[in-house]
Amino acid sequence: MEQEGSSWKRTLWVMAAVQCIMMMAFTSSGPFLALYIHELGIEDWGQVAIWAGIVSSCNFLLAAIVSPLWGSLGDRKGRKLMVLRTTFAISFFMVLMGLAQSVWHLLITRTIQGIFSGFTASANALVATVIPEERLGYALGWLASAGMFGTLIGPLLGGVLVDLVHSYRIAFFLTGGFAMLGFLVTLFLVKERFEPPAQEAKKKASILEQFRAVKEMKGVRTMFVVLFLAQFSVMSVLPVLPVYMKELTGLEYLGLLAGFATAATGLADLIASPFLGKKSDKIGYRKVLTICMTGAALMYLPQAFAPNVWVFIAARFGLGLFIGGIMPTANALVGRLAPKEHRGKVYGFSASAMLLGSFAGPLLGGLGSAYFGIRVMLGLTCVLYLLNMIWVRMKVVEPGA
Repeated sequence: MEQEGSSWKRTLWVMAAVQCIMMMAFTSSGPFLALYIHELGIEDWGQVAIWAGIVSSCNFLLAAIVSPLWGSLGDRKGRKLMVLRTTFAISFFMVLMGLAQSVWHLLITRTIQGIFSGFTASANALVATVIPEERLGYALGWLASAGMFGTLIGPLLGGVLVDLVHSYRIAFFLTGGFAMLGFLVTLFLVKERFEPPAQEAKKKASILEQFRAVKEMKGVRTMFVVLFLAQFSVMSVLPVLPVYMKELTGLEYLGLLAGFATAATGLADLIASPFLGKKSDKIGYRKVLTICMTGAALMYLPQAFAPNVWVFIAARFGLGLFIGGIMPTANALVGRLAPKEHRGKVYGFSASAMLLGSFAGPLLGGLGSAYFGIRVMLGLTCVLYLLNMIWVRMKVVEPGA
């Protein structure tokens, strides 16, 4: 139900704060996953790359399967409830990961976490149902910008703590604490005036019926490919980047340096996201996606050929300037193409596309990095962004076109 006046702005800024907190949570432990796997007893760095890909991707497969169900439940019961569910679950399971005694414990816990994942889809659905249509790109741009501010701070805090304690477990406990803070902020500060549509209240649609309903939205369907490829590309090499940085530096403990590399991307994203989100409302979503995907592709080339870690970090900063516009613009376009009463459902399916990309990306990226080298995978990621740009130019339509 649409709120008026300053009410939608209050919801936006509170959810932006929650987004910031949750991205602090995700990134405070994310850069150190491969190094944590090494600490858990996997000695060979080639095997570490493979395990990092498997552990990074396992939860996303289950999340992709259940995400439409959570989206549909959000349409019937409220989107705030879905945000509360996922923030609490992330907090609980991250603490368990920090207590893992073997890589198998880590794998099992992260897999189970996938059933309760879906924060981004829940947050997008909540915000998209209260924001005026003509401000959707602006709002999701600020949401992404807040997330990138969290991305900037999270890895730095995690890196400092890791280097002080000389254990990567502390990063997972920090993640759990941030996620619990996100839960509490949502619980006490987010106000949702939610009334389920009468037809939805009377009958719960099966997953097949939901799929058929979304299938009829042709414009939305094409965006699933965009979201899958975008997430596949960004996640394909992310888990093994600390291993790459170890090759470039030769250092054993990379807590602060790995955190700095992630923060550099977050800082650039923070700068670019509000500008690109606002521009997409004015000059068109396809144009912004084209520019961002082309720029992101070019930024992977200096990473692939980096002679030292500083060139690599500079390229990661350049990458952030462009990827900051991809997801908020794509999600704003999905929201504009979907009926408001079905946005929870639609964002659930779009989240599935992204989660499948998050599942396949690290898995194939880890295997490819182990057998062909990380530099080769960085080059292939450049190609993937270009292919996604071509798909946007050929298939994606503007709202009302």
